[in-house]
Amino acid sequence: MPRTYDITIIGGGIVGLATALALTEKQKSRSLLLIEAEGSLAAHQTGHNSGVIHSGLYYKPGSSKARNCAEGREAMYRFCSEHGIAHDNCGKIVVATKQEELPALENLLRRGKENGLTGIRQIEGEELKEYEPHVVGVAGLHVPQTGIVDYVQVAEKFGELAAAAGGEIRKDRRLCGVQNRGSEIVLETRQEEIRTKHLINCAGLQSDRVARMCGENPEIKIVPFRGDYYELVESKTDLVRNLIYPVPDPRYPFLGVHFTRMIGGGVEAGPNAVLALAREGYGKYSVSVRDTLETLGFGGFWRLIFQHWKMGLGEMARSLSKRAFVGSLRGLIPELQMGDVVAAGSGIRAQALQSNGAMVDDFYIEQSERMIHVLNAPSPAATASISIGKTIAEMAEQRFGP
Repeated sequence: MPRTYDITIIGGGIVGLATALALTEKQKSRSLLLIEAEGSLAAHQTGHNSGVIHSGLYYKPGSSKARNCAEGREAMYRFCSEHGIAHDNCGKIVVATKQEELPALENLLRRGKENGLTGIRQIEGEELKEYEPHVVGVAGLHVPQTGIVDYVQVAEKFGELAAAAGGEIRKDRRLCGVQNRGSEIVLETRQEEIRTKHLINCAGLQSDRVARMCGENPEIKIVPFRGDYYELVESKTDLVRNLIYPVPDPRYPFLGVHFTRMIGGGVEAGPNAVLALAREGYGKYSVSVRDTLETLGFGGFWRLIFQHWKMGLGEMARSLSKRAFVGSLRGLIPELQMGDVVAAGSGIRAQALQSNGAMVDDFYIEQSERMIHVLNAPSPAATASISIGKTIAEMAEQRFGP
């Protein structure tokens, strides 16, 4: 008879792997399997982000994002130090480029302090140049807790440690169907059927579909947004010392195009945020008919478009026009020229959307008798992954038993 696992995790991104690690530490006697659709771990959101260890500056005080980011940030720094993973607690500045942005900047300062950030302070005019000599702005915030890391390395180390502790990881296991057979849940993949007593859905871009396969009816739908990046050419990387962000629009979960020094070298610029026509398509012209029809058939999407069409047009312009993209970047560093940046990669953000068109702002997890579904875990999920993994492991212990 095939083995029946106590718990199976669907999804080998950083949240799924952090959950696997937390479970192997917390429930050593339980058999654990993690399945990943692709041939490598961290193939989608984890492997296509900018590698920022977020401070927790932006999130509503008391929210799941704020709590998990604060705990997860410090846990991430400790984990990287303990396991020899290159990282840098370099800090960042948030720049107000015009007087009208000063109230929002002051609100960010208050929020950062409410979220427990120490050492955060407002800096004025020319003082900005002590941190970033090429930035022009009227004021800014210095946020010392922000850092950089390679999250693929972190995720792979999570998987390595989970496997060493007795967990099992299988790649190339894309889920095709789910059956409830008495006390067992049968997961159908192209290669095999997998039997498990309990299931944890960390499928990211496919999380809502996995939940529906399992017989759940979540009230949200994943709508994918693509973010395009540019990189500074090597001769211009000295324009940026660390991380430079604009003051974000508080109506949206996107932070605006910004500059990020990468742990492996170089400086990334971006991303924008445009509707993606494929959940796992990273090119500007990548299209999945299924994904597109599913988005267009969702009433919440049209309500979102109706409410925020001006923002959408601006993001599309930055996607289609390098000149428009560079124009936004020049708001922070005016001396930047068209030839100073070259097109780089892109990422897809799995954004949960409600039927009324509202974007789900906080982490969102649904539970049923034998299942846990992580249905919204966008940024700062990578930063917060260790904390999120422990939270899910605690939920599993309460829901599934010790």
